[in-house]
Amino acid sequence: MGCCSSASAAQSSKREWKPLEDRSCTDIPWLLLFVLFCIGMGFICGFSVATGAAARLVSGYDSYGNICGQRNAELEAIPNSGMDHTHRKYVFFLDPCNLDLINRKIKSVALCVTACPTQELKTLSDVQKFAEINGSALCEYSLKPSEYTLPLKSSSLCPKLPVPASAPIPFFHRCAPVNISCYAKFAEALITFVSDNSVLHRLISGVMTSKEIILGLCLLSLVLSMILMVIIRYISRVLVWILTILVILGSLGGTGVLWWLYAKQRRSPKETVIPEQPQIAEDNLRALLIYAIAATVFTVILFLIMLVMRKRVALTIALFHVAGKVFIHLPLLVFQPFWTFFALLLFWAYWIMTLLFLGTTGSAVQNDQGFVEYKISGPLQYMWWYHVVGLIWISEFILACQQMTVAGAVVTYYFTRDKRNLPFTPILASVNRLIRYHLGTVAKGSFIITLVKIPRMILMYIHSQLKGKENACARCVLKSCICCLWCLEKCLNYLNQNAYTATAINSTNFCTSAKDAFVILVENALRVAAINTVGDFMLFLGKVLIVCSTGLAGIMLLNYQQDYTVWVLPLIIVCLFAFLVAHCFLSIYEMVVDVLFLCFAIDTKYNDGSPGREFYMDKVLMEFVENSRKAMKEAGKGGAADARELKPMLRKR
Repeated sequence: MGCCSSASAAQSSKREWKPLEDRSCTDIPWLLLFVLFCIGMGFICGFSVATGAAARLVSGYDSYGNICGQRNAELEAIPNSGMDHTHRKYVFFLDPCNLDLINRKIKSVALCVTACPTQELKTLSDVQKFAEINGSALCEYSLKPSEYTLPLKSSSLCPKLPVPASAPIPFFHRCAPVNISCYAKFAEALITFVSDNSVLHRLISGVMTSKEIILGLCLLSLVLSMILMVIIRYISRVLVWILTILVILGSLGGTGVLWWLYAKQRRSPKETVIPEQPQIAEDNLRALLIYAIAATVFTVILFLIMLVMRKRVALTIALFHVAGKVFIHLPLLVFQPFWTFFALLLFWAYWIMTLLFLGTTGSAVQNDQGFVEYKISGPLQYMWWYHVVGLIWISEFILACQQMTVAGAVVTYYFTRDKRNLPFTPILASVNRLIRYHLGTVAKGSFIITLVKIPRMILMYIHSQLKGKENACARCVLKSCICCLWCLEKCLNYLNQNAYTATAINSTNFCTSAKDAFVILVENALRVAAINTVGDFMLFLGKVLIVCSTGLAGIMLLNYQQDYTVWVLPLIIVCLFAFLVAHCFLSIYEMVVDVLFLCFAIDTKYNDGSPGREFYMDKVLMEFVENSRKAMKEAGKGGAADARELKPMLRKR
C-alpha cells in the first residue's frame, strides 16, 4: 500500500495531529478484500445447503444414505438405498453409547424410525411390542417385527439391550438418550482424561443438580466485575503502593533469610557434620552462598528499577484515576464486552452450522463396513481450510472493531475540553465513524494477526500429532517456534491497538497510524513499561480477587447442599466463568488506560499549555505534568537524568 512509501513518510513527519478533524476513509482496498472474502464464506454456506447438506444435517440420514422424512433416490451399488422414509422422521442408533473417541463419532448403525423409544426397553420382546404398538421398527430394515425374538437374526440386527429411553433433539431429529449415565459416555468423547466412568457420572450429576447455584454465582462474578471497575478509580493509589511495599519487603526478607542461613551454617561447629558426608555439607554451604548473592543482586536491581520507575508509577496511578472518570462519563463502555461477545456468538454459531453442513455435503461413498459416508472430491474438498481462515480473520475483525470503538469513544472524551459538550452517546458516534470510515483499517489489522496466528496453530497441531514420536531436538525447535510466534502475536496486538487509536485521532491509514504510534511509544518506552507492568499486575490482582470471591461463595453454598456426590466440577465451571467475565471487563479498563496514555503522550508532545497550545488532559494528569516540571527545574544541571523526564513529551516545536 502507498502508506509505507517514502513520500508518505515525509508527509507524516511534517503533518500535525488534528484530533477528530479531517475525517476520511482509510484502507479502502483492504475493505474490498475483506468483503470479497466474506462473499467467499457465503458461497461455502450456499454450496453446502444447495448440495443437499441442509436436509441431511437437519433431518438426518441412515447408514445407507437415505434421508429421514422423505422419499429417496436409489444410490448405485449401495443396498437398502432409495427407500421411502416419508413417515420415518427420526434417526435411531442401535448402540448410541458406542463412541469412536479418536474420530469423535458414534460407531453404530443408524436407522430411520417413526418414533423414539420414550421408555427403556430391556428385552427383545419389549422392542417387538414397541414396534407393534407405535409402528416404529428399531431393528434392521431386513428384519420383520415378528422375527425380533429370534436369537440368530436379532443378535446383530437389533439394538443393544437394554435400549435406553430417548427423546428427539429439537430441530435435528436424532434420538438422543435421556439417561445421564449415557450422557457420561457421550462426554467421554470430549473428556478423555477421566478413566473412571463412575467419577465422570458423579461430576456431570453435580453440574446438572447445581445449575441454579452455578447461574447465581456467574451473575455474582458479573456484579463484582462491574463494582471493581468503579472502585479501582478510588483505590488505585493505595493499591499500587501496597503492592510496591509488599514486593520490596518480600525481596528484602528473602535475601535476609538466605544470608542468615548461610551465616548460621558457616558458624556451626564442624563436629556436628556427619563424618561420612562432609562434601554434602560443603556443597549446601556453597549453594546457600550462591543463592544469597543472587538474591542480593536481584534486590539491588529491583530497588534501582523502583527508583527509576517511581515517577512513571505516579503516571500509571493518574491514568487509572482518569480511566475511572471515563467510565462515569461513558457508562456504555461497561456493556461493550456484551455486544462483542454477542457478535462473536452469532458468528461462531453460523460458522459451526456451516461446518456441520460441510461435514454432510458431497457424494455418497461406501466405507469399509458397507455404510454410506458423504465426502467432497476435487478442489472443493479444501473449502474447510478457507472456512478455518474465515473463523480466525472474522473473529479478529470483530475484536478489532471493539478496540476501534473503545478508542474512538475515549479519544472523543480526551480531546473534548469541556466535558459538557460531549456527544450524547460517544460510543454510538464512535461506531458510526468506524462503519463510515475505518472498516478497512480494522480489516487490515485483523488480517495481520491472522497471518501470525495460522502458522502458530499449524505448528501446535503438528506438535500434538507428533507427541511422543519426535526427538528432543525437533520438539525443542517446534516449541521455540510456537513461543516466538506467540510473542510476535502479542506485540502485534499491542501495536494494532495503538494504531487504531492513532487512526481514531487522525483518520490515517493503518501503516501510517502504526508508524506514528510506534514512534510515540518508543519515545515513552519507560512509561509504557511501567503501565504494562504495574497496571497489568493491578488488573491481574483484580481478576484474582473476583475469582477468589466467587469461588469462596461457591464453596459456602455448595457445602450446604447434600444432593451432590462431587461438586468440584461446578466450582471449576464457576471459577472459570468468573475469570472470563473479569478478564472481559478489566480488559476494557486496560484498553481505556492504553488509549488514554497515547492521547496523553500526543497531547504533551504537541502542546505545552501556552495560549493557543493548551493541554486537553484532565486535571489529574495536569497535576502530574506540573509536578514533573517542578522536579525538572529543581534538578537543574545536577540532575540531568531527572531533567530528561518529560523531554520526549514536552518537546517544543
